[in-house]
Amino acid sequence: MTGWRIIFMGTPDFACPTLQTLIERKENLVAVVTQPDRPKGRGQKLMPPPVKSLALQHGIPVHQPLKVRDPAFIELVRELRPDLVVVVAFGQILPKAFLDIPPQGCVNVHASLLPGYRGAAPLNWCIINGESQTGVTTMLMDPGLDTGPMLLKSATPIDENEDILQLHDRMAVMGADLLAETLDSLRAGAVTPEIQDESLTCYAPLLKKEDGLINWCRDARSIHNQVRGLAAWPVAHTYLEGQPLKIYRTRVANGSGLPGTVLTAARGVLEVACLSGSLKIEELQLAGKKRLDSISFLAGCPVMEGSVLGSMTETDPS
Repeated sequence: MTGWRIIFMGTPDFACPTLQTLIERKENLVAVVTQPDRPKGRGQKLMPPPVKSLALQHGIPVHQPLKVRDPAFIELVRELRPDLVVVVAFGQILPKAFLDIPPQGCVNVHASLLPGYRGAAPLNWCIINGESQTGVTTMLMDPGLDTGPMLLKSATPIDENEDILQLHDRMAVMGADLLAETLDSLRAGAVTPEIQDESLTCYAPLLKKEDGLINWCRDARSIHNQVRGLAAWPVAHTYLEGQPLKIYRTRVANGSGLPGTVLTAARGVLEVACLSGSLKIEELQLAGKKRLDSISFLAGCPVMEGSVLGSMTETDPS
């Protein structure tokens, strides 16, 4: 166990590999801070955040403030005397009064190659925008939104068919590895914080349900990227004979026709025309039905070639 007293702050699955790494390195974890339990599922049962469950498995004290700006919580953190705070996808902006507490600062693991894609959904928007590369960055936090000085970066290519679920899992592990490297570099005095170039920034806002609406009057690659980037939530969707149709996985093809027109719906192939090119829909779900591959879907729900998905009055949601 090292001398630094560390508080870990994180909430979702993405943060768990980093917490697990700190545990395995036998870091001096004095507390874990995460969001309050939230109701989930049809029964709206209160469920703990993944980070809380992992921390309790290892006997680490857990704190769940409703608001980190609460003076009582900030005083609690002062009493814990952390040398360093590690933050991964916590879910609240930390005030300066909090950031000033640990003498070694607050280190954030951010899922983008800063200064690009600041904000709440960097991985999603990176895919939606068709980027071929992304990565993780560690930085010293300041009161701004992902604006602090950068420490280390690690880059990775994005496959043209990789979706947000696949990329999320890879990046969570990359973030954990980079945080370990960052801690070693900080202790050795071997890293110099780098100020972000504001001219290179872009914003990755929270996703909205309407971001999932497909406008077939776009090129096939752009719609394919939308499907990939929203495969976890809210899921790209259109309409089949007036019924909502979620689309989870597609492949770009070279067909042509009126945008939204079903070009092929036979032998397990469901191909739809876009403004340029076409998409082969490989995994989808009709409202009230199970999520299916295209073979199973067409076997139980025949689709007429020449029918049109969605509405020609739809506008580009992006």
